[in-house]
Amino acid sequence: MRSTLNKRQIWGIPLLLGLITAIGLIAALIGDGPLDVASWIALAIPIATILRHALRKF
Repeated sequence: MRSTLNKRQIWGIPLLLGLITAIGLIAALIGDGPLDVASWIALAIPIATILRHALRKF
C-alpha cells in the first residue's frame, strides 16, 4: 500500500533550502564581518544536507 504525500511534504524542504541559500547569498552581498559568517553558515546548510543524504546511501 502506498501513502500519498501532500505538496508540503514534497516541496517543504527544497523550498526551505532555497530560501536559506537566497538569504546566504544576499547576506554575502550586502554585509561584511558578522554577515559574512552568517552567509557561510547559510550556504553550508544545503551542502551539508546533500552530503548527509548522499553518504546515507552508501
